[in-house]
Amino acid sequence: MTTLDRITPIRELPIESKRVFIRVDFNVPLEDGKITDDARIASALPTIKHAASRGARVILASHMGRPKKGPEESLSLAPCGERLSELLGMDIPMPEDCVGDAAKKVVYDLRGGQVCLLENLRFHAEEEKDDETFAAQLAALCDVYVDDAFGAVHRAHASVHALPKMMKERGCGFLLETEIAALGKMITAPEKPFVAVLGGAKVSDKIAVLDSLLEKVDALVIGGAMANTFLAAKGVNMKASKIEEDKLPLARTIMEKAQAKKVELLLPLDVVVAGSIAAESGTVVGLGEIADHMMALDVGPKSLEAFGKLFAKAKSIFWNGPMGLFEKAPFANGTFTVARMLADADAFTVIGGGDSAAAVKEAGPEVAAKMKHISTGGGASLELIEGKKLPGIEVLRR
Repeated sequence: MTTLDRITPIRELPIESKRVFIRVDFNVPLEDGKITDDARIASALPTIKHAASRGARVILASHMGRPKKGPEESLSLAPCGERLSELLGMDIPMPEDCVGDAAKKVVYDLRGGQVCLLENLRFHAEEEKDDETFAAQLAALCDVYVDDAFGAVHRAHASVHALPKMMKERGCGFLLETEIAALGKMITAPEKPFVAVLGGAKVSDKIAVLDSLLEKVDALVIGGAMANTFLAAKGVNMKASKIEEDKLPLARTIMEKAQAKKVELLLPLDVVVAGSIAAESGTVVGLGEIADHMMALDVGPKSLEAFGKLFAKAKSIFWNGPMGLFEKAPFANGTFTVARMLADADAFTVIGGGDSAAAVKEAGPEVAAKMKHISTGGGASLELIEGKKLPGIEVLRR
């Protein structure tokens, strides 16, 4: 059974002349009311254009940020509506709310092929509570439900869970279909050898995915600050490096499991150290050479060489989490080098969203273009790799 089993793609849904509610993920970064990265809007365009081209009356809905209590002007979806209007070359009417009379008027005035965008769903606390009464108000606006918001499917919220349960005609958009297919391949039938690369700050964030991957992979590469905890668990004095002291026993257990399952577990062989995260340069040292008051902030060249040899042999690679503090130039080399190596690898490469996806884009458009799949949802991709059933996906199944 594939992970797309019993989910109807939009191309097979009867949407002509229908009011089609498309749940998108327009939770884009904003600075002074301006969008700094419109990738999430761009990734929804194929589904939106498809629906409009078939004469559907398209209703887009999304969340933005985490409003505290009700509407917040700084979290309005208005900038997304403006950007979408530019990308589609058409007016995108937007009511002042996602439910109620204002929303109904805009939706009922739509003609075939036209698109509107509702205001931030999270301006209503009921959205995050998976409230059925709120979902029913959204259901009153539409005839067909399509989910294309992979970044939100791991949350049982009203627009991704309660609402589709109420809709007879429901399915997935092209983005969600691609995400499920690519990540599903990693879960159900990855080509071997299968290598997973995990980084980021905390072991605690990745416990479940580590456990799950140990059942599937041939090799596991660990970098980032979480590698410090594993190295410390092996007895390396990491000096001032960030370590999760309470996770040392867990790191030892994971290493023992890897050994028992004959999974090659590769940790950094050298690191880039500095006295603080604000340092303007770093120094490459071996694991036994970290000076007092110094902290490991990136992986070194010997580590990258070892990682590269593994990637060259792999047929499937999954990457989630940076190799170091890549937001700071002196400590970005490890993460960007891994991105370039994965781009050049012959393997089916899947980037698991979040910081890894951001790093791939920062490494350059030619690097991003070579990846087989870059996920739009960090949390959702990890939970899917863990083998969890995600509420927003399961509710779409017939």
